[in-house]
Amino acid sequence: GSGGSKVGELAIETRAVHPQVVEAALKKQGEARKRQAQEAQLLRVQAGKLDALIDRVGELVIASAGVGQVANRLGDAELHESISAMSRLIEDLRDGAMRLRMVEIGETFNRFRRIVRDVAQQLGKDIELTISGADTELDKSLVEQIADPLTHLVRNAIDHGIESSEQRLASGKPARGHIRLDAHHEAGNVIIEVSDDGGGLKREAILAKARQKGLVAADANPPDSEVWQLIFEPGFSTAQQVSDLSGRGVGMDVVRRNIEALRGSIEIESKPGQGSSFRICLPLTLAIIGGFLVRVADSHYVVPLDTVIECVDVASEAMDKGYVELRGEALPLLSLRRHFGLRGTTARRESILVVASGRRRAGLLVDHLEGELQAVIKPLGQLFARLSGIAGSTILGSGEVALVLDVPLLLADATRRESSAARLASTRPPD
Repeated sequence: GSGGSKVGELAIETRAVHPQVVEAALKKQGEARKRQAQEAQLLRVQAGKLDALIDRVGELVIASAGVGQVANRLGDAELHESISAMSRLIEDLRDGAMRLRMVEIGETFNRFRRIVRDVAQQLGKDIELTISGADTELDKSLVEQIADPLTHLVRNAIDHGIESSEQRLASGKPARGHIRLDAHHEAGNVIIEVSDDGGGLKREAILAKARQKGLVAADANPPDSEVWQLIFEPGFSTAQQVSDLSGRGVGMDVVRRNIEALRGSIEIESKPGQGSSFRICLPLTLAIIGGFLVRVADSHYVVPLDTVIECVDVASEAMDKGYVELRGEALPLLSLRRHFGLRGTTARRESILVVASGRRRAGLLVDHLEGELQAVIKPLGQLFARLSGIAGSTILGSGEVALVLDVPLLLADATRRESSAARLASTRPPD
C-alpha cells in the first residue's frame, strides 16, 4: 500500500534500485492481495446439501417438462411463450447447479509427483512426470473414485513400463524415462491418459499366458487391440520377477471394474519398444444429462446427447446387412429391438441414430426419433446391475419411465460380438 510506495520512492531517489524493479515488486504485492481476497470469498458447503439441491433441480426439470406438455395440448400461444422462457431459466439453473460440483483434476494429478519420485527411487530408475490439462474439470465424486485406478496405472508404468537406464541406453533411448498424465474434454466426456515411453506391452508373453489360462485358442491370432484387453482378465500378470510393487495382487481387472462402475471405459495403445498409453474415458457427471429421446417398439429410451453425432433415415433393406454405407464408410448397425429382445409393432421406416464413444462408432436402429430433452438420471437398483447397456432411468414429463442407454458399453458389446462372430466364421470348416 502507501507504505510500500513510500519506501519505493526513497529507494529510487537514492538510486539504490531501478524504477522497474520497484514497479514489479508493487505489482506482485497487488496480485498477492487480490488472490487473498479471492480465497476469502470461498465457501465450504457440505456435499450432502449440494446433492439435495441438484436433486431438487432435477425434479424441477421433470416438472417443467410436464407443464410444457400440458401447454402443447392447450395450444395457448401466450402460455407457451412464458413456459419456454421458464424452461430456459431452469436449464441455466441446472447447468449452474452441476458446475458447483465440478473440480479441477490438477489436485489429483499433483499427488502423483511424489509417488513417481518415491517409487522410481525405490526401483533405482530415473523417471520424469509431465502433467498436462490439470485445469480440466469433472464431477467431484468422479475425481475421488478415479484416484485409485490412476495410482495403479502410474505404478504399473514405473514398474513394468519403463525399463532400467542401462536397457534404455542400450536401445538408443535417453536414460531418463518419461510418464505423462493428461486430461482433456472430448464430446462431453473427460479423457484421462496415462502414457509412458517404456518398452511397450509384450504381445507374445501376454498371448502365451492367455493360452495357458485357456482364454485364447492355441492357434488363434487376435489383433493387438484384443490382446491388450487380455491384461484386464482376473489374475493376469506376466511379470517375470514379482517385485514389491507388482506382487500386490491388485490386478488390472480391478482397474477396469472401477472404471466401468463409473460408466467409463479404458482403451490401450502400445508399440513395442516405444511405450504404452492407457486412455480412460469418463462421463462428465453422474446426475443430469442432455439426452435424445427415441422410441423402440412401445418403450422409450434416452441416448446421452454428447454421444449422438447425427440422425439418418434408411430404407429397410440396409437392416439385413448389419451395416450401412455412410459417406463412403461402413457404419455397423445395432438394433436396440434385438439387443433388448423387445416385441411390439415395427415401424415401416426405421431411423438410425449415429453414436460414438472414444474411437468406436455405430448406428442405433430405432423406430422413432422424438427429439432432445433434459434427463435426470436415477441409478437403477442392484436388481438391474446385470443389465448390459443401461446406465440408469429417468422420468419423462408424461410420468413414464425411460431407460438411459450406456453407449460406451453398448458399442463395446457390439464390437465384442462382431469379433467373436468373425472368429467363429474363421474357425468354421469350409462347406
